[in-house]
Amino acid sequence: MADSIGAPFRRSSEPGPAASPFQAPRLTLRWPTLSDVRSYWPHLLILSVLLLLLYGQICIKLVSDWYALPDFSHGFLVPFFVLFILWEKRHTLAGTSRVPSWTGILLVALSLVTLLMGVYGAELFFSRTSLVLLLAGIVWTLCGLAVLRELQFAFFVLCLGIPIPAVIFNQITFPLQLLASKAASSVLPVLGVPVLQQGNVIQLASMQLEVAEACSGIRSLLSLFTVAVLYGYLTEKTTRDRVILGLASIPIAVLANIARITGTGLCVQYWDPQKALGFFHEFSGWLMFLVSLVCLELVRQALHWGHAKHTKKEQRA
Repeated sequence: MADSIGAPFRRSSEPGPAASPFQAPRLTLRWPTLSDVRSYWPHLLILSVLLLLLYGQICIKLVSDWYALPDFSHGFLVPFFVLFILWEKRHTLAGTSRVPSWTGILLVALSLVTLLMGVYGAELFFSRTSLVLLLAGIVWTLCGLAVLRELQFAFFVLCLGIPIPAVIFNQITFPLQLLASKAASSVLPVLGVPVLQQGNVIQLASMQLEVAEACSGIRSLLSLFTVAVLYGYLTEKTTRDRVILGLASIPIAVLANIARITGTGLCVQYWDPQKALGFFHEFSGWLMFLVSLVCLELVRQALHWGHAKHTKKEQRA
């Protein structure tokens, strides 16, 4: 066993203090070469087959949901961006020492328990989350905690591709519907459009507008947050700026959706109700998303301006 899978692990030849009889021998670890991979490819094959048997149907259903549910269509970006992160970190990972740890087995066990909860509890969220936990547990067990820390953002991005549970989704959607309805009903009278708002229904002079779940803004919020996280990783160097950019996407998405509903009300009042609920309704969604991206860039530029101003003050001091 040691000859087949232990090729990447070499006993250190450097002199050091006498080891305690209760301590494991110190190992100097390196990343496996192609010849090492070939030596233990049967183990990798067995592991891949087990993962396919456990999660094959779960992954197929996940991709199907990305395609069928517009609220989570951003999930198609997730696997490609994770691969990009791994490629970008290849040199950092190559320089990170690997210290296999049996502690990672606890995370593997937790992931399997979560899988059972998802399968027998008919909750897809648990089943899908268990895959991320299992991959993290495998990395921790085989490569150590240092490697897992280097890959923690990649695992976070994987979680962004998992649709949130319906119970939580509904708890977020309805307050957003009410918020958008109230805000639009407050802005429209200022622009000369009389309205009567009852819950998520806005009564105009010529027709009634209902802010449905699809118009709550949850779709643009989830997509914009994911894009903000990816954009922040690509453009910012500090974790603080990346977090600020990600959090800024939430109010931006909410305000953009309010502007979209307000624009729809204006089109109903001053243009054509049929076109307002047809062409404009679809076009405004893409338009507001592009405006949201511009707002994200403005936030990023404001962060850079603040850093530059702070640096100048320090230099003067």
